[in-house]
Amino acid sequence: MVDKKKLKVKIYNKEYSLLVENQEVATELAKYVDEVMEDTRKELPGQPTETLAIIAALNIAYDLFVERNNLREFSVQANDKIKKMKLLLSNPDSLSTPS
Repeated sequence: MVDKKKLKVKIYNKEYSLLVENQEVATELAKYVDEVMEDTRKELPGQPTETLAIIAALNIAYDLFVERNNLREFSVQANDKIKKMKLLLSNPDSLSTPS
């Protein structure tokens, strides 16, 4: 069992007390959320905090969605290359170049 540590973070000018396993990661996440909230506020001035939080959450979810798709695409390409290498290695004659 991992020991959890108390950490205070500030997001959108409000302090939150968290119990975290990794303080460095939690601090980076809080900083990221705060930045997205601030960016959203600048894009949509005068909106209620709840609206900004929902739009910020959607922006973060979009970022996650894009990164997951990039990872899937990378994984498919890597697997294709591995299959080709295995095929080449299983047929050593195909590695030699004609003179």
